[in-house]
Amino acid sequence: MSDWTQICRVDDIPVLGARRVQRAQGPEVAIFRTAQDQVFALLDRCPHKGGPLSQGIVYGESVACPLHNWQIKLSDGAAHAPDEGCTTRFAVQVVDGVVFLSRDELATLALT
Repeated sequence: MSDWTQICRVDDIPVLGARRVQRAQGPEVAIFRTAQDQVFALLDRCPHKGGPLSQGIVYGESVACPLHNWQIKLSDGAAHAPDEGCTTRFAVQVVDGVVFLSRDELATLALT
């Protein structure tokens, strides 16, 4: 797991909620947990107006942006139609209840 950074335990993320991850540079990453304990990670910015997705409501495998209620798919960061746009998705691994993010992606994706 040398290419992965340990972030937290799944239980540290609220069910139907999120946790924010600071990076050395660039905007924060939001880690989401569904009712089925699936874990997803997206840049913590809505593609519409940059709203903090980590403060949105998680339902199914989507999150509703708290600013204008855009619906964003957790699996790929894409806005539900008719809205258009996408936020950056980060690879996640869960091993024995521990959440890991790709070290390379944290250092290189969506830095501005």
